[in-house]
Amino acid sequence: VTEYAAKLGIKQLYSTENMLDIPGRGISCDISGRKILVGSTALMTESGADISEYKDAAARFSEDGKSVIYVCDSGNVIGIIAVADEIKESSRAAFERLKKEGVKTVILSGDNKACAEYIGKLAGADEVYSEVLPEQKAQTLTEIRQKYGPVMMVGDGINDAPALSEADVGCAVGSGSDIAIESADIVLMKSDLSDVPRAIRLSRLTITNIKENLFWAFCYNTVCIPVAAGLLY
Repeated sequence: VTEYAAKLGIKQLYSTENMLDIPGRGISCDISGRKILVGSTALMTESGADISEYKDAAARFSEDGKSVIYVCDSGNVIGIIAVADEIKESSRAAFERLKKEGVKTVILSGDNKACAEYIGKLAGADEVYSEVLPEQKAQTLTEIRQKYGPVMMVGDGINDAPALSEADVGCAVGSGSDIAIESADIVLMKSDLSDVPRAIRLSRLTITNIKENLFWAFCYNTVCIPVAAGLLY
């Protein structure tokens, strides 16, 4: 955003006061005595700001998979910013591998429905939950668990920490926030979702190995303990 502002010839960046992070919605601050809000549709609605002028443009951006951020100055919306994450090819491949392993894939997103479903379609997710606030993610995981069984949650942000703790297996991306890593059971060393199916496969092989070891140990003890006790004496 600041690079684009520089291209427009805007050189002055104003200092902010009373900066406040509103989880899942955006931020608010004061600039030169004016109240500035930057965030989602929900934040604008709660503040009473009129977004009708930008409604059509926002809808077009959302349909293209972009998240729309409104900028409001003293109660008046003065513009929108559209941002989008590129889906990595490795992420698509990871979703395909998870499906082959029989794993249901679900996307939990704070974005609006059109944007979240666009991303879900690109990734190949089985199900998409949109407009999920940070505090709702843990509750949504409980609903998913009731539908499908044990849940593995993959996340990287501060907002994902409660859900990572709530999941049966929390999996944090190595480049993510410290609190997400602290809350997780597994940490992916690379920022690559292809490591998720690898982690599941490795876990399954480990459990198989443990069961085989227990089986042979049981057989060995069943035969050898009576012998050691003098059965053949």
